Amino acid sequence: MSIADELRIQTGTDRALAARFPQGFLWGAATASYQIEGAVNEDGRGVSIWDTFAATPGKVFQGDNGSVAANHYHQMAEDVDLMAQLGLGAYRFSIAWPRIQPDGRGAVIAAGLDFYERLVDTLLAKGIQPFATLYHWDLPQQLEDEGGWLKRETAYAFADYAELVAKRLGDRVAGWITINEPWCIAYLGYGIGIHAPGKRDRQGCVEAGHHVMLAHGLALPRIRAYVNASAKVGITLNFSPAYPADERPETQRDMALADDFGNRWFTDPLFKGHYPEHLFEALGVNSPTIEEGDMALISAPIDFLGVNNYSRVVVRGLEKPPLADACHIVAPIPGACYTEMGWEIFPQGLTDILVWLHQEYAVPALYVTENGAAFVDTWDGNGHVSDPRRVDYLRDHIEALTKALEQGVALEGYFVWSLMDNFEWAEGYSKRFGVVYIDYATQQRIVKDSGHWYADFIREYQQTQMEKRA
Repeated sequence: MSIADELRIQTGTDRALAARFPQGFLWGAATASYQIEGAVNEDGRGVSIWDTFAATPGKVFQGDNGSVAANHYHQMAEDVDLMAQLGLGAYRFSIAWPRIQPDGRGAVIAAGLDFYERLVDTLLAKGIQPFATLYHWDLPQQLEDEGGWLKRETAYAFADYAELVAKRLGDRVAGWITINEPWCIAYLGYGIGIHAPGKRDRQGCVEAGHHVMLAHGLALPRIRAYVNASAKVGITLNFSPAYPADERPETQRDMALADDFGNRWFTDPLFKGHYPEHLFEALGVNSPTIEEGDMALISAPIDFLGVNNYSRVVVRGLEKPPLADACHIVAPIPGACYTEMGWEIFPQGLTDILVWLHQEYAVPALYVTENGAAFVDTWDGNGHVSDPRRVDYLRDHIEALTKALEQGVALEGYFVWSLMDNFEWAEGYSKRFGVVYIDYATQQRIVKDSGHWYADFIREYQQTQMEKRA
């Protein structure tokens, strides 16, 4: 069989897959401000906790930082052109709090708001729906110096910041995400210290988690006061579904612990108004300080939930109950395939987490706000980056979405992580997630084969929708 024949067969398969999605399904890509913008010392931007963390020896691979990153602050128009070429229907970006308020409160930098207004207007001019995340981890350092997410006051400062951004952009932004991944903020940043601000405090971890969720609850009505009636407001959580390695009772017990810690910690308060019953005991800490009215704020209705999923965990029970964050995770799993991050490739996990959210919490609408993979990508210097494993990854995970849709899940969109290669937090620039390759030496953008595949798939989707309407 010729290569051309193989491509025709594959195109037909992708077309059939595209036809399984409903009308109005959003196909997008996602990024985060500190990971791509650069320009950290320009136009009045303040210092963020990630600037400080990255400048601390030993915290980030090879001492990398986001001072230049993918230079998106200066190449925004070019990047939006790329999005249009890919056929994206939506773009999820985050707003850098210190670019708006250098100290996290008080003085507002007009140039910062101007930049995001230009971004939003440029997206709209290309027919791309903006989805804005108000907090993707770049807390102003001044607020951290005052206690950061360990302090309740930070939640109120966030609500003020959310309101001033919504007041400026609320008439144009289709989707609003208050917070990205409270679990990572609390546990990675304040519990085990591998992310900014690098604290190691078990009790502080759960206090920070509660304050982040309080920030979400406080911000909801402040945002809604300024957005269009058709705009949607929600939050994004990360999920790693837990599976048992065997059928022993202790494995079932430890799997429930891992599920409470990795998944229910923030979904239960969001949708049920309380934290998992035994979570804090299982973490070996006290319950966070919860004031009257907090849980009502946190569990106020949202329009959608953003789902970030990259992998799963497989749990093997220990003889004695472990702490919830010390369950025995089986790795590597025999016969499994892994990305460069060491994450197992398991598309079924995406289906399972979406169905679980639908059945357990009756979420009104779901978006997959991050899903993607890091592999070793090499530019040939002549406009081509071959990444067949990422193509397979995307195809398989997009197929996993159809299985969730078939089970009645109210899934409305998918955002690939990431639009472009970027600063991958503590991994620095050593891991590439983009469907667009960044040559950091020249800031040249090269669409990878996966980006071309995604663009072709979106076109197939659009064509099938036109045929259905005909």
